[in-house]
Amino acid sequence: MRMQLRDATPADFPAILALNHTFVAVLSPLDEARLIHLHEQAAQHRVIDRNGEVIAFLLTLREGAAYDSPNYHWFAARYRQFLYVDRIVVTASAQGTGAGRALYRDAFRHASEQGLPVLVCEFDTVPPNPASARFHSALGFCEVGTQTLEGGKQVALQALEIAMDTPLSRASDP
Repeated sequence: MRMQLRDATPADFPAILALNHTFVAVLSPLDEARLIHLHEQAAQHRVIDRNGEVIAFLLTLREGAAYDSPNYHWFAARYRQFLYVDRIVVTASAQGTGAGRALYRDAFRHASEQGLPVLVCEFDTVPPNPASARFHSALGFCEVGTQTLEGGKQVALQALEIAMDTPLSRASDP
């Protein structure tokens, strides 16, 4: 089974919404109107397709986007230029296949090509998301802050400097 990394299209939106809904406990909720808005703002909106089925997606934003996320605003207040990973989702059946790494390699490559100094993201610490913590640590991300959101959710704010000696720059495609 070959995985194809490609740009997301509106035809992918039902699958993207379903994936987001499946993992909403560790993501922000997403409805069609918000997805359309994010897609229009996105620096990248990529999917991995396996045999015609979307098994993963990634959505990134640059600085200056019209986005109301408190995490995005935290980074915008501290970094002049950045590529923000708003969300990345991989189906449970595709976790461990390299899909997440492929999406992050693509984001890293995009940031590097755009001359951006840093790739940023966050993951939940309350409730805990240890798999995401391990994954991001293995990619070379470092904690640059924490934040408590409405409802008591807490996040670890992460950054990866764009340099040529990170695990993302050394990794080969799946």
